Amino acid sequence: MTTTWPDNLALIEIDRHWVDLVNKLAGDELTINFRAGGTLMPGTEVFDATETGSIEAAGDWPGYWAGRNPAFSPLATTTSLFNGVDYLNWIQQWGGFDLYQEVYGDYNMVYLPYGITNNESGFMGRTAIKSLADLDGKRVRLSGRDQGRVLEQLGGSQVTLAGGEVYQGIERGVIDAGEFSTPGVDYEAGFAEVAQHWATPGWHQSASVFGVMINKDAWDKLSEETQEKLKIAADATMAWSLAWSERGSTEGTVKFREAGVQINQFSAEDLAHIQKVTNEVIVRGACENKMHAKVYHSMVSYLEHYANWRDVSAPFNMSRTIENLPSLKEIEACL
Repeated sequence: MTTTWPDNLALIEIDRHWVDLVNKLAGDELTINFRAGGTLMPGTEVFDATETGSIEAAGDWPGYWAGRNPAFSPLATTTSLFNGVDYLNWIQQWGGFDLYQEVYGDYNMVYLPYGITNNESGFMGRTAIKSLADLDGKRVRLSGRDQGRVLEQLGGSQVTLAGGEVYQGIERGVIDAGEFSTPGVDYEAGFAEVAQHWATPGWHQSASVFGVMINKDAWDKLSEETQEKLKIAADATMAWSLAWSERGSTEGTVKFREAGVQINQFSAEDLAHIQKVTNEVIVRGACENKMHAKVYHSMVSYLEHYANWRDVSAPFNMSRTIENLPSLKEIEACL
């Protein structure tokens, strides 16, 4: 097994946590030989290698494969929609797990989601972004098709850079602002050394999911008991990762502040406008691809259903209370 993450990016710890658990739980039945990203092949090649069986498994972020099928994008993250607990709920109890199997299954893989991080840091750079008006004309490193479409409607332009290139992009002025992951990951990546300003919240990726792609032929060779142990390890890692990343985000935020980075937060009015644009982009994307529509239909259905309890339990609810959701009827019309 390998991963998309090199040793110098903290996200690799999620992969390692799952591997260590599997080796403890199923060590008598199988042992995973884990290699950091880039040591066996470039991270961009792990999907094809797992599909064909050149390797048996690889850790990933589903959004990297959206060029193959746009449905991979919401399986990885959403713009201004799910938070981390929403993904946990949806995967575990509202049918999300089965949709990962359906999308990855088309590529001869089984998929075990085993990592969740809450919303990403936001945009960091040398220029202050205090409002949506300040995004106009800005070149922003951003991952994801839907994220780029929202940014473009807000007046910015999406720049595609690998995660390891964001630091240099900010430093050299190739981009006006950049994003990669959560504050803990971003601080360890050195962003405080090149960025003086930080725009929050990270609406572009309101939460993220990570997991392991397993070649279907290799999976089928395992006993049902061993398969179950891999799933148990994935569930345990998912819970651990959410708390691990939130602790890291807290410590990272403190360190960014200590480094003198100025934090600016988008207003409630700006966030409401982002939600409106996001909803339009989601419906538009759903009507371009039926599987994309199916995933978003499931997600929005979950939010509408969960609202029966979520909204009456506020402010102690475990999810966002959202009044303006993408139109379920318009998404249904695209199925």
